[in-house]
Amino acid sequence: MRIVFAGTPAPAVPSLRAVAASAHDLVGIVTRSDAPLGRKRVLTPSAVAAAAADVDVDVPIVKADRLDAAATAAIAELAPDLGVIVAYGGLVREPLLSTPRHGWINLHFSLLPRWRGAAPVQHALIAGERTTGASVFQLVAALDAGDVFGEVRYDVPRGATAGEVLTDLADAGAELLVRVVDEIAAGTARAFPQTGTPTLAPKLSIADGALDLTASADVVLDRFRGTTPEPGAHVSFGGARLKVLAAHRGPDATLEPGVLTASGRDVLLGAGGGTTVVLKTVQPAGRSAMAAGDWWRGVRVDDPRVALPSATEATS
Repeated sequence: MRIVFAGTPAPAVPSLRAVAASAHDLVGIVTRSDAPLGRKRVLTPSAVAAAAADVDVDVPIVKADRLDAAATAAIAELAPDLGVIVAYGGLVREPLLSTPRHGWINLHFSLLPRWRGAAPVQHALIAGERTTGASVFQLVAALDAGDVFGEVRYDVPRGATAGEVLTDLADAGAELLVRVVDEIAAGTARAFPQTGTPTLAPKLSIADGALDLTASADVVLDRFRGTTPEPGAHVSFGGARLKVLAAHRGPDATLEPGVLTASGRDVLLGAGGGTTVVLKTVQPAGRSAMAAGDWWRGVRVDDPRVALPSATEATS
């Protein structure tokens, strides 16, 4: 089959490579436009655009932030039999939805209908789920609502962050995706309606990374893992955002929520219900990442504690 692949971030790259190495013809790659990154705002191609240079095929790349009329026309000229989309970052609407003969299939990083939306892994971890997965489904106009061709289940490793889970699911999902493509080409693919109550996983904002220390340490760490590395877990200390880059469960202790104290080379942070969180690596505003103990040695506050939800929000 003639396949057009659409994707943008790093989790889409294993699927791009798997499709390119398959028995099918990759006739085009669609990705979002180069974006300014870093403090110097250097225009940088997406992970998929960068990986396309390593794919051993010579195919056109369509860079578009929206799949508008111009993008639709460019894709239609490629005469695809099937569209494959993995974390592109935009909606596919008619007439593009029906342009390929077999429509579009989507690799989504959840067990649908759970966590429909842009941030399924992040929301699953924040909710404390220990099993998730990836699904390949037929793209329809409604958000992530199409019939499912197949899924792969995944047990979340203890302490794994959203970034680590996405890396694993990207590899497992790529294998599933190519298997479904093969079945569609052979005419043996079967898709089944989604069953169960849908849950939604909208894109996260910086505010979603705020750690509420009035909750138990387990709940705090679920949010930490779900928002690491993006949009970034943080607490407010001294009116500024202190990013939490590495943390784990601490011992139960009589430490009030939000109170900080030294714990060997680390820092102990009080949470709800007499539980604690161990801070391993942090990043103060405007500075580089550092060991929490090194940061602690520079703290000059009589009563060191982070702000609780009722306090003034942190500034950037």
